[in-house]
Amino acid sequence: MPLTPELVEELNVLSHFRSASSLDGIKVHHSAGDNMVAAAERLFDKGLITQRDGGYLTSLGREVVEHLDLLLRIMNSKHELPNVPS
Repeated sequence: MPLTPELVEELNVLSHFRSASSLDGIKVHHSAGDNMVAAAERLFDKGLITQRDGGYLTSLGREVVEHLDLLLRIMNSKHELPNVPS
């Protein structure tokens, strides 16, 4: 599956959430740009966030962000990560 610009924008929005806490939300302001606003709306439509402009992660959204965090740690690592869960 190729990484489309829209998917990258959605992942960027999700990367602003802290996966460890269900109490921390975000707000995507219209000044953030049309692409970010549209990405947040798509995430809402997919059931990953609670509001069209951010809000909180849903349970599915938390799971996605946990996987995204792991992916970003692996991709940003300069060395092989030990004990990466399969």
